[in-house]
Amino acid sequence: MGSGGSTCLISAEGPAGVEQRLEARRGRLPPALWAQRGLRKLYLSGAGLRDVPAELASLRHLRTLALDGNELMEVPEALCQLPCLAYLYLGRNGLQGLPPAFGHLQSLRCLWLEGNFMGRFPTALLGLPGLRSLQLGDNRLARLPSSLPRMAGLQGLWLYGNRFQHFPPVLLRMAQLRVLDLDRNRIARFPDLRGLAGLCLLSYDHNPVPQPPRVADTVRLVGSGAVEYMEEREERLREQQRLEEEEEEEEGAGRMPRDDGSPLLEDAP
Repeated sequence: MGSGGSTCLISAEGPAGVEQRLEARRGRLPPALWAQRGLRKLYLSGAGLRDVPAELASLRHLRTLALDGNELMEVPEALCQLPCLAYLYLGRNGLQGLPPAFGHLQSLRCLWLEGNFMGRFPTALLGLPGLRSLQLGDNRLARLPSSLPRMAGLQGLWLYGNRFQHFPPVLLRMAQLRVLDLDRNRIARFPDLRGLAGLCLLSYDHNPVPQPPRVADTVRLVGSGAVEYMEEREERLREQQRLEEEEEEEEGAGRMPRDDGSPLLEDAP
């Protein structure tokens, strides 16, 4: 959490990509900030903010907003009125949930909510099918909603440092997931995950599992025993490839014509 009594430099960037530095004092933002209606990026990390002025809603072209490391107990209402917002950092605040109006952020693609106090998956997120990356690490989640597959665009999901005692079965229906991080939970058993066709990376470290989860051969694993598992898998795949190449060579040799001295058919009388 930030300190409300200090001075903090904040950063803003306009449509031309020019960055400017401003001062936030005692958790208050400079009024001149809201006159810059063309801002594309605004970084207010660690500024000691307990709230954000309603003038934030006037920044209609804003695409990136960083509010991480502040003292926000609720999501500012004005934030939910930014139609172009695509990247939002809300980590390390005091949030326990998201307001229903959060679902208005239909342009949102990447959302960071790590280090808050969320005990339930925010239902407002289910109305954001275009969200691609969701960071919910270090919260208090113990289950996921059965309607999670409505988030059809979700490719990266970080759930480390939560309170899952069982692998959330709804994740088996998220075939589009590419990255799944369940590090530092209490999961003792993983189901067969080979059906997650899009999965590229699975982190399961610091869970009480006796062996690495079963995944497709293309998945990189991070966790206890993962290095040995992947080395054995690579050796098995190399041996399989070698056998396939030998079979192809043998089949090719069998198809080659042999010169045994016998006359060709067209030369026969």
